[in-house]
Amino acid sequence: MCVVTYLPDTGSGFVLTSNRDESIRRPAAVPPRRYLIGEQLITFPKDPQAGGTWIATTERLTLCLLNGAFQKHVHRPPYRRSRGLVLLDAFSYDSPHAFAARYDFSGVEPFTLVMVESKEPVNTLHEVCWNGTEAHLKCLPPDSPRIWSSVTLYSEAVVREREGWFQAWLTTPHTDEAAQIIDFHISAGKGDPTNDLRVNRGSLKTVSLTQIQGKQSEISIFYQDFLHEGEYLLQLS
Repeated sequence: MCVVTYLPDTGSGFVLTSNRDESIRRPAAVPPRRYLIGEQLITFPKDPQAGGTWIATTERLTLCLLNGAFQKHVHRPPYRRSRGLVLLDAFSYDSPHAFAARYDFSGVEPFTLVMVESKEPVNTLHEVCWNGTEAHLKCLPPDSPRIWSSVTLYSEAVVREREGWFQAWLTTPHTDEAAQIIDFHISAGKGDPTNDLRVNRGSLKTVSLTQIQGKQSEISIFYQDFLHEGEYLLQLS
């Protein structure tokens, strides 16, 4: 939700990992499970307050949301629809292009949505940014690693610094990228809990980590709840 990394894997595989930075006063998320929404089985950790999520997957599509678009915006509630529900709405569209072009974004707070389509022989990777006025769709190279940080919580300088940590991580050898990128999400930084990847700002903390792996038509989701020290692993296909 607040920092996301994407790693391409061999063939058409990928690893998408997300830290959720949230108020510890917000009710704890329900660990990942499958929900039947419309005619699709969608797996996600559920926010009990709004009923939506920040990350979800099917065998066809994996989505991850970050608060904010290109720059920090002014929070002006009430909003017509929660961003976590907008993410779930996106599964009903045939493609990222259709979602960006046809969805009614009016009255929704700005966000960035990372979209990974599982396809043969090569996945597709898209980014949809809603800035409160217009939806911007960008096609990204699916064979290139990438990191995003929420502009609502981190200055441009901190976002660039995090990109530097990620680039440095990429230059080191890895025997198990999926496991080692989790270590990166937990430990990367310079000893500043305000802006390190695992955040501690008092009432605002990194409350959980979620990782979705897609490989050879198989999807798995790993979820770690930092506040309640719980770990969950689901094999979906």
